[in-house]
Amino acid sequence: MMQIKVISIPVFGDEALNEELNVLLRSKKILQVERHLVQLPAGAAWAFCVEYIEDLSPESKGKEKQDYRQILDADSFRRYLALREWRRVTAEKENVPVFALFTNDELAELAKFSSLTLVEMKSVKGIGDKKIEKYGMKVLEALKQQNEKGEQSPV
Repeated sequence: MMQIKVISIPVFGDEALNEELNVLLRSKKILQVERHLVQLPAGAAWAFCVEYIEDLSPESKGKEKQDYRQILDADSFRRYLALREWRRVTAEKENVPVFALFTNDELAELAKFSSLTLVEMKSVKGIGDKKIEKYGMKVLEALKQQNEKGEQSPV
């Protein structure tokens, strides 16, 4: 089914809207994009009308789903679940698909580190400087909170 999304991006500033448009363009099968420069009360902006259909997320490409409970040990799986929850909340706040932040495979690799650092994050396939710059400290904080919860839980 065809969908339409209209996004207005101020000519100067608002990188978040730029990223929203880029995520949409990367994650959908685009039929057509119309672009017009418009004058709004707040200033000039680009207005994009994007027509799209298919979701091109990894899950929709027929990729076999992994059972990370079987792949990861118990501690790593707890860290993985904490990272997935952090990713879900962050994706909702940023209005982007979860896989635009980190894939499940990337989260599973991160969860294998009992004491993760930014340098170790960079060693994971698919995680580069931009992801580390944007999300690195937030990931470390999410893992720190999970670790604190784990220490408080009775065994």
